[in-house]
Amino acid sequence: MKVSINDYNFIKAKILRKLTIQDIWGAKHTAYDNIPKGLPKDKRGFAKDVADDLIKEGIILEKPTNYGLHVSLNPEKALEIRDFLLAYDKSQT
Repeated sequence: MKVSINDYNFIKAKILRKLTIQDIWGAKHTAYDNIPKGLPKDKRGFAKDVADDLIKEGIILEKPTNYGLHVSLNPEKALEIRDFLLAYDKSQT
């Protein structure tokens, strides 16, 4: 299955906004398996693919634990995250 650029950006914005609202930065982390939660059911299947891309870009940091992979936002990318969310919100109005 392929995801459209609009859906990709929607999922990316939802993931970044969720982690931002929950203040999941740096040393504070959440389970990788929590990423799809809160997304529309038809988009959940793509959430981990988008998250993997964000990890490759260094926007999301990985923290391996003995109870599974955890993730957090990279504080060094805070401006890039903010700029993406602002641009995404502006494009939706």
